[in-house]
Amino acid sequence: MSHGTILIADDEDLIRRVMADALSEVGYTVETADCGERAWTCLQELKFDLAFLDIRMPEPNGLDLLLRAQAARITTPIVIMTGQTTLTNAIEAMKRGAFDYLTKPFDLNEVKALAARALETHRLAADLPQPRLPVPGGNEQIIGRSAAMQQVYKTIGRVVKNDATVLLQGESGTGKELVAKVIHRYSARWRAPFIGINCSAIPLDLLESELFGHERGAFTGAVERHIGKFEQAAGGTLFLDEVADMPLPLQAKLLRVLQEREFTRVGGRETLKADVRIIAATNQDLAVATKERRFREDLYFRLRVVPITLPPLRQRREDIPELVAYFLDKINREMGTTVAGVTPEALSLLVQHPWPGNVRELENTLLHAAILAPGRMLTAADLALPAKDFSLPEDFTDLSLAEVVRRKLTAYFQHSPPLEPCDLYAIVLAQVEKPLIELTLEYTGGNQLKAAALLGINRNTLRKKITDLKITLKK
Repeated sequence: MSHGTILIADDEDLIRRVMADALSEVGYTVETADCGERAWTCLQELKFDLAFLDIRMPEPNGLDLLLRAQAARITTPIVIMTGQTTLTNAIEAMKRGAFDYLTKPFDLNEVKALAARALETHRLAADLPQPRLPVPGGNEQIIGRSAAMQQVYKTIGRVVKNDATVLLQGESGTGKELVAKVIHRYSARWRAPFIGINCSAIPLDLLESELFGHERGAFTGAVERHIGKFEQAAGGTLFLDEVADMPLPLQAKLLRVLQEREFTRVGGRETLKADVRIIAATNQDLAVATKERRFREDLYFRLRVVPITLPPLRQRREDIPELVAYFLDKINREMGTTVAGVTPEALSLLVQHPWPGNVRELENTLLHAAILAPGRMLTAADLALPAKDFSLPEDFTDLSLAEVVRRKLTAYFQHSPPLEPCDLYAIVLAQVEKPLIELTLEYTGGNQLKAAALLGINRNTLRKKITDLKITLKK
């Protein structure tokens, strides 16, 4: 019995065949199309449970088909596929109502899992209308094609379709304000002001006035009426940066504004409507702050309707070369420098650096080097970065598995004698596989059938690996 009917539209024959074979193997009925017009005919004449559409194929492209399908009230969930992993593509796909956004090259297991999730969601919400929103213009500003940033783009694409309150979390320098501005620019409020306020940079006794405004004579020094940020941002977006540093009494007043959507100026009696979208940001863990009673729990839940966590730069190193090119171009335009690029050694140093200050630190490092460098190519010496310590910290729980492996291998290559040709790939792979299988078997109590299912491999493959890796089974 077919699990569902799926359309795959892509002008690359290999991609169509590979995806069709993978989905057919698990029980789906698959139809393919090599261009937009053929895909559109299929969507109109046949009933599909899911469609994978390439963003770039002979007209109409995937995004145009997405709009056509919505206008024709075709309820088939659509996944946009692309090898162009840009911010604009991701936001446009999610904003126009795509179910998800799949970047090439992709893992076939990811395709199968996505298909299962899409079909299940479609069946549960078959009667819900597809959201639609006009697309305002805007230039992309956020740089990054890593998987971590793709998740951020997807969430941005979904949240710009409504006025839900957003909580941006992440270390300093990860670009929280930039994301807030992108959300505003792509939202229906883009014509109205974007007003930001840093809650940690304003004295506590003035912060309330800065937010809500005050009337003349409200306090000593209030010689005239002051319009606060809530009024300045009317119809637009109010960005509350470092919201964790807001004093508790003011948190209570902010909570009331979020609940009632109205406020009064300090010393005033007139009730004003709070027609703003709230985006808050913090580099602190608000969940911890609520437990320590430094932040109101009820306000925390009001702010985190849609939480977005921005990854630190050390967890998306593959984005660094593109960021370097972007910042050097920006520095040349703004500072009048003529830097052509960085040497391979310098780029390697930039990729390996831990960047505790994240993207902001990277930009400042390049700015310093571009201004002082004697030549047009930045060298490792121009960057003035400290030598990297590749040892693991005592507490490395915040490091990804890829980062742990990267550090260990870097230390191995740097401190070992000249290496002779060997089966290094198999050696490293075995060192990762063995503890993975051992711990999985321990977790399942030695049940190989459950362990194989958890690992996503069949039982015979697991048995062979147990033998090859000399894993001792514990009773």
